[in-house]
Amino acid sequence: MAILALFDFDGTITDKDSLFKFIRFYIGDIKFIVGLVILFPMLIKFKLGLITNSKAKEYLMAYYFKGTDLKTFKKLATEYSLFHINEILRPKAMERIDWHQALGHEIVIISASIRCWLKPWCDRHNISLISTELEVIDSKITGKFSTKNCHGIEKERRIKEVYDLRNYEYIYAYGDSIGDKEMLALANESFYKPFR
Repeated sequence: MAILALFDFDGTITDKDSLFKFIRFYIGDIKFIVGLVILFPMLIKFKLGLITNSKAKEYLMAYYFKGTDLKTFKKLATEYSLFHINEILRPKAMERIDWHQALGHEIVIISASIRCWLKPWCDRHNISLISTELEVIDSKITGKFSTKNCHGIEKERRIKEVYDLRNYEYIYAYGDSIGDKEMLALANESFYKPFR
């Protein structure tokens, strides 16, 4: 019987949000800040619980990336993934990943972040990935998602869609927010904000 280790990414493995760091990397600080000013009313609504996490993220992606050519986007997302994500990793989280890998455990990152900038990093570290994916029409990013935002109950649903948990003798899970609650509940042993 195999052992499975489920990891949230942003805030658990990293000490900063990869979404905002990616936007700044892609468009630069000035355009990023101008965008936050313009989007401020929407961000306030999100903080007050008037719009969902998913809708807020789609607003962000549409504002900054709607109409962007997919090939260009993926090229810069890969560069960010391979050369900049390491700047925000928590050393203790990476030690734990190394521990699981040394024991031959299967590791999966389940993240609300976008697949384009997580997949190259996951491939480099031999880690599987379940994440949110962008909608693309005519090779252009629309700013919407082609999957549900991988957050909260959707994390649980996506895990069960890909993995038959009965095949695992033991399950570990690591998260840092209310959006990880359902994922943490799947585990024999769960850890909340363990690497801080």
